[in-house]
Amino acid sequence: MQKVTEALLALGVEREINESQLTLLGLEKEDKQSYKELSLGKELSDARAELFVLLNGINDKTLEEKIIANYKALQKFRKEVPQVTHQKSVEGDVTIYCDGGCTPNPGESGSGVAVYKNGELYQLWYGLYEPMGTNNTAELGALYESLRLAQKEAQNGNKVTIKCDSMYAINCIKTWAISWEKKGWTKKGGAIKNLDIIKKSYALYNEIKKDVQLLHIKAHAGFEGNELADRMTMYAIQEKSEAFVRYTQEIDVAAILKMRAG
Repeated sequence: MQKVTEALLALGVEREINESQLTLLGLEKEDKQSYKELSLGKELSDARAELFVLLNGINDKTLEEKIIANYKALQKFRKEVPQVTHQKSVEGDVTIYCDGGCTPNPGESGSGVAVYKNGELYQLWYGLYEPMGTNNTAELGALYESLRLAQKEAQNGNKVTIKCDSMYAINCIKTWAISWEKKGWTKKGGAIKNLDIIKKSYALYNEIKKDVQLLHIKAHAGFEGNELADRMTMYAIQEKSEAFVRYTQEIDVAAILKMRAG
């Protein structure tokens, strides 16, 4: 669920609210002038909140209906449980899968991690909830926490591989940060977004990179670890867990994979 806030309304309405958006807020046509006062504090489903933002600036009725129909089709597709091959794709002593999610984007975000040790699922982690985050901040947060876990495992003499499905996060740490650091943490075209977490992650990666591999893995391609990390991102949002904590419930892989996907 999403609480209607000033920030959400600003995302969805640049100039004038349309009729479909009023309906999503549970309001009538005559409420158009006072929609802010009437809707602030209400709770919307995630789907309604996302659709509210998608309809921003759309004033053609036919186009509104098409967007709504397409979104419903997308929601139906999302509900289908991905076919997980249970191929674990583990390398070395420890393999860490990380993922970040946001709904909508920007919106509520969270991060998740799945840790495999000696080829078997060992731990699940979740958290870093933000009420107004982005996919990129969530992915970077998940990668940073994975690097912290990897550091501990490497100190224990284990060979560690981190698998991340965000090329943005990987490039920030492995490639772009090298140039940004040389230029005093600046780049052409403006400020570097998410600089604090990038600098922390880059520093930690440089400390442990001789013992840790950081690799890209395709999202939702059937790898169990990637799917479990994904479910943990949504669990973090559900629980609104700001702290990054270990999942302490019974780890039933089949049941967790049936949880909401990101």
